[in-house]
Amino acid sequence: MSDGALISIVDDDDSIRKATKRLLESVGLKVEDFASAEDFLSSGRPQNSACLILDVQLPGISGLNLQRKLAASKSPVPIVFITGHGEGEVRARALEAGAVDFLQKPFSEKSLFKAIEPFIDRTAAFPASSSSFSVLDNEPEAKAFPITRKSKFDFEQIIGNSPAMQEMLRLARRVAESQVSSILLQGESGTGKDLVAKAIHYASKRAGHPFVAINCAALPPHLIESELFGYEKGAFTDAKTRKEGLLEQDGGGGTVFLDEISELDISLQAKLLRVLEDGSFRRVGGLKDVPFSARVIAASNRDLKSESDAGRFRLDLYYRLAVIQIDMPALSERGDDVLLLADHFISQMGNQKIRGLTPEVAGVFRLYEWPGNVRELRNVIERATVLEDGDMISTRYLPRGIVPDSGDGAAASRSRSVVDANAVVSLPVEGIALSEVETSLLLQALKRAGGNQTRAADLLGLTRDQFRYRLKRLRESAVATA
Repeated sequence: MSDGALISIVDDDDSIRKATKRLLESVGLKVEDFASAEDFLSSGRPQNSACLILDVQLPGISGLNLQRKLAASKSPVPIVFITGHGEGEVRARALEAGAVDFLQKPFSEKSLFKAIEPFIDRTAAFPASSSSFSVLDNEPEAKAFPITRKSKFDFEQIIGNSPAMQEMLRLARRVAESQVSSILLQGESGTGKDLVAKAIHYASKRAGHPFVAINCAALPPHLIESELFGYEKGAFTDAKTRKEGLLEQDGGGGTVFLDEISELDISLQAKLLRVLEDGSFRRVGGLKDVPFSARVIAASNRDLKSESDAGRFRLDLYYRLAVIQIDMPALSERGDDVLLLADHFISQMGNQKIRGLTPEVAGVFRLYEWPGNVRELRNVIERATVLEDGDMISTRYLPRGIVPDSGDGAAASRSRSVVDANAVVSLPVEGIALSEVETSLLLQALKRAGGNQTRAADLLGLTRDQFRYRLKRLRESAVATA
């Protein structure tokens, strides 16, 4: 792959498309993504793409029809198909028409790299390492991914200076260096559980083996057992050959990340428990045990103990997974980390004219509860950097519900002054709404407590629940008047 070539991705599933793009960019590849075949064709990229990762099911022009168009053009593109709708006839038709590979969602990082490897000039893409993909050649001591990938997911790359984040990271580092085989990451959606899981893996002695991520919520219920454990030839009607399961792709001694573990069917929870207890499993239809020595990191946005008490999750599996439990702090508990993250995302977006946030936006960001956590913040920054006319992100292009209603000009001026967490509360000559004073005090307490809501509540003589209630009430009031 020459310096000017690139990998193109066409998939209407935003999460899969963006995740695949980030994965490939993390190892130094140039990547562009498109939500439809029409967007890809109109971009003029077909003739410049070294390889196309293409979803079968697309709105408008389907993946197979796009393949036919490209095959008939003067510049055919090597195509790796991805699909979540099974193999069968579609797979056969795609391969017969010239597709170079066909990956079933959810596919592993290893299988994706193996599919695109023939179209990558290793020297151009990875000048620092000539063996970046050596794991694909089955070398027993090979590193799973290049050094650039290890450094990308180093603990130092996780942003957060608040006491809550520093305590979480301290525990995660200790766990990474230990021999503990099971870890549970628990926290709200969007708090970065996947990043911490990767940081633990790459900081451990297992970093030379693959990191296999499995989204338990994305696996089809009727296929999940065969996807996890694999199957033997003849195990069922369509089992024409033996297939390794996702649990075998750690290469022996790597890390298996079970995201959204609470979504796993309770019957499979029993089988997973047996894997963890025995260190082995059997493929569907198999008679021999397959050894399993990976570290398991499970993640959940639900309280698994409460789920167990409600009968929705096996208590014995919970205790087996939570040998070490790491609680991920919500963004609303992290104080000025929200501003550090905002600056980081602004620099990531590549809009050179945007220099940062206005003081008003900084205050709004501190007050807002961020129910979608870091993921929501990133989306807000991405939207604002695209739409903003000036050189600082203002409230003009923030989504509805984030910015409290500021009323007329005088009220807006007062609001800007008290939203600043460094403000000293005093009664202006023209008067001020009590709610604005409360907003200022809540923010000052949060700032002084470093984002810890319990400490902030103590500063104001409140319980933690009372403090959180006031924050929630302010946000609901802002939404109602916006």
